[in-house]
Amino acid sequence: MQNGDRVAVAVRRQADQQIVVRDLPTRKRFRKLGEIPFIRGLFRMFDMMSLGLRALNLSAQIAFPEDEQLSKGGTFLTFAAAAVVAIGALIVLPLYLANAVPGLRLGSSIVFNLIEGLIRMLFFLGYLFAISRMKEIHRVFQYHGAEHKTIYAYEADQELTVENAKSHTTLHPRCGTAFLMTVFVIAILVFSLAGNPTLWLKILSRVLLLPVVAGISYEALRFSGRHFDRWWVRLLAQPGLGLQRITTAEPTDDMLEVAIAAAKRVLGTEDQTAPVTTASEVVVA
Repeated sequence: MQNGDRVAVAVRRQADQQIVVRDLPTRKRFRKLGEIPFIRGLFRMFDMMSLGLRALNLSAQIAFPEDEQLSKGGTFLTFAAAAVVAIGALIVLPLYLANAVPGLRLGSSIVFNLIEGLIRMLFFLGYLFAISRMKEIHRVFQYHGAEHKTIYAYEADQELTVENAKSHTTLHPRCGTAFLMTVFVIAILVFSLAGNPTLWLKILSRVLLLPVVAGISYEALRFSGRHFDRWWVRLLAQPGLGLQRITTAEPTDDMLEVAIAAAKRVLGTEDQTAPVTTASEVVVA
């Protein structure tokens, strides 16, 4: 959970089933650039990916302290490998397949980019659907749903309890999944500006235009979150919410307890009588 500069990771420890909550320091680099509209989207995306990896490593250390954990070098290599695979599978391969059709390769850039974008989206949806069938990933998606339900309870000014959180939906308009769907749509429009050059120039243009796509997409997501009460905004947000039906799942009560513990930590409303083991860790019985 994140609230401004405060980030907390809550994990149910396997040894004794207690919930451990720890602070996760945020990074201050490029803070000013991260406040500039259309530029902040790229920095925000990188920051969230970095926070996600650090949170996963920290949660593994808490849940399974006896297991060997990834080093900083191993984490970086994992991040780099994931980035290479993502660019190859979601940019280069769809582009190559669309470019292999003579009618598309020599035709309208708008039609070409539309077909390329649809191929990219099908690949991504297929990937998400496939991993959602995996038991451990399904548990991750359940925790994702618990996060959203807890945020909804807080936004409704309700006390953060399991019963209050359970009544809410797992779909949230400001979710990172909605951001990804926005990226796919904006990418089709932005990549069309590059025309229909040779294959290597298309690949280069996609990579160079990614920051532009991220910047526009982030501003669109912010606007959607702030104006979700407007009917046309809700209508445009439906694809992103629909995608969350794959990336979120109905959580169990014990998962909601973990999400609530993290939310209380970043909001400063946690139980002050809970035993504190270190300056940055709280154990919730």
